[in-house]
Order: sequence, then structure tokens, then C-alpha cells
Amino acid sequence: MTSTGWIIITGILVATSCALVGAFLVLRKMSLMGDAISHAVLPGIVIAFLLTAGRNTFPMLIGAGIFGVLTVWLTEELSKRGRIFHDASMGIVFTTLFAIGVIIISLFAANVDIDQECVLYGEIAYVAWDLWIWQGTNMGPRPVWILGMVLVLNLSFILLMFKELKTYSFSPKLATTLGLPVGLIHYTLMGSVSITTIASFESVGAILVVAMLIVPPATAYLLTDRLHILLLLSVFFGITSAVGGFYFALWVNSSIAGAMAVVTGLQFILVLFLAPRYGILSRKYRKESPGQMQESQGVGIPEITPTSSTNHISE
Repeated sequence: MTSTGWIIITGILVATSCALVGAFLVLRKMSLMGDAISHAVLPGIVIAFLLTAGRNTFPMLIGAGIFGVLTVWLTEELSKRGRIFHDASMGIVFTTLFAIGVIIISLFAANVDIDQECVLYGEIAYVAWDLWIWQGTNMGPRPVWILGMVLVLNLSFILLMFKELKTYSFSPKLATTLGLPVGLIHYTLMGSVSITTIASFESVGAILVVAMLIVPPATAYLLTDRLHILLLLSVFFGITSAVGGFYFALWVNSSIAGAMAVVTGLQFILVLFLAPRYGILSRKYRKESPGQMQESQGVGIPEITPTSSTNHISE
């Protein structure tokens, strides 16, 4: 396969993995948690590097997963016990952990080369040359295998726990009443976000990881009231952003990961205005027409029932 094919496949794998777990972040109103985790996992990555004396991916995934879950736990504990708003506690935790990671690097890994452009934009253009050689056989690009395994893990988690995830996403209190392991579901989801983030981080950089976690699910959120459709549309928008962004980058001779992130934003803007039910234009038309739906506060999502919240997605 050509390098172009491997780049597109890598982008598709990143987009699909991020969209699947990102959809639940959007539903739980935890979208910025993906950004927080992408910074807070740095100590886990550095500690794994120091313990293994190498840049092996799997120890770094484990370290990132641990610190991702730790980020969520510390954020929630600080919010509950410290009388601090959730967004403020998130900012405190992820900046502190990120700073700890930087200090550890300066003290114990000062000779490690960290490319700022690689951190921001990744190295997706070079994935075809990052090969996995097993017993003398060229198995193809290493990032493709890693991202493929992460996608399988995310799909397996969602398929096996779909009913539980639905209940947890719409009403954690109901899930607790029904005896569901809410804590296990919550931290497993956050662990999946952490692993997906670090697995994608090396190839596409921080900007695209956060964009793919949030923007495709947010775009899909404006088009449907059903969870399974939301997941499918999130994946669709992620894949089209990856493919469209690649060719857009070729056209303007720019960063591939950056172009993919731009396409996610363009898709969202288009849907924001043109969505048939929740788009700005359709809502404006209904507002000017008799019998319009009552609008809720916040971002203006219409209320479906008198008792519904701003989350219009149903099971």
C-alpha cells in the first residue's frame, strides 16, 4: 500500500476510535475532559519511559490510562470536597499534573528530544515509515496496528456495555438505583478515553485528538435524537473529516492533522446552521411560525418533554 493509503487509514482509525468514546463525553457534558486528559497523562508517559528505559508503546498506554483515570478521580473529588466548580477543578488538576510531567522530564529525562510541532500536529505524514518488523517480516506501520487494537477495545467495550452505558449517560442516579456498577462504567470509559488519546497522540498530535473526540459527536448531536444513530453519525463525520482533511491539506500544502481538524469545524458550522430540527435556520423558521416548540435555556436545544433537560438524545 502507498504512503497515502496508510495516512488515510491512520486518520480513519483515529477518527473512529475518538468519535465512539467522545460521543459519551458529549452526552455527559464532559467534552473538555478529553482535552484535560490529553495534557494530564504526561506524567504517566514519562514514568513509563523511565521505568522501561525505552519508548515502548504499551507501557506508555498503561501509564497514560492510569493517569487519565487519576485525572477524572481527582477532578471529581476536588469538586465535591473542595467546594469548587467542576470546570475549575478540572483546570487545577490537569495543569498540575502536566506541570509535574514537565518537572520529571527536566529532572530525569533532560536528554529526551521533544518536538513541539510533533506534540501539536503529530507525525501522520510519516506513519508509512514507522514499521513493525516481527521475526524479520514487515507487518506494516506500527501506529496502524496500535490504533486498530484500540478501536477493537473501544468497540468491544461499547457493544458489551451498551445498555449500561445508555442508562449511565442519561441518568446516573437511575443507573445506581438499578444496581449498575456506575463507578466501574465511568472509570472504564475514562480509561478508554485516556488510552485512545495517547495511542492517537503520537500519530496526529494533540490538536486533532481533541477535535476528533469532541467535534464529530457534537455535530452528530444536532442531527438525531437516538443514541445509536448518534454513534454512527459521529463515526461518519470523523471519517469524512479524516479523508477530506487529507486532500484539503494536499490542496493548500498544509499540515495534514491541522487540515483534518479544520474540516471537523467546517462540518459542525454547516450542520449548526442547516440541521433540519436543531439548526439555527430551522429554529428561526419555527420561531417565526405559529405553534413553535418551546426552547430550553443554554444553547437553545428544544425541549422534547416538559421534564427533559437540554440533552435531547433518547435511548
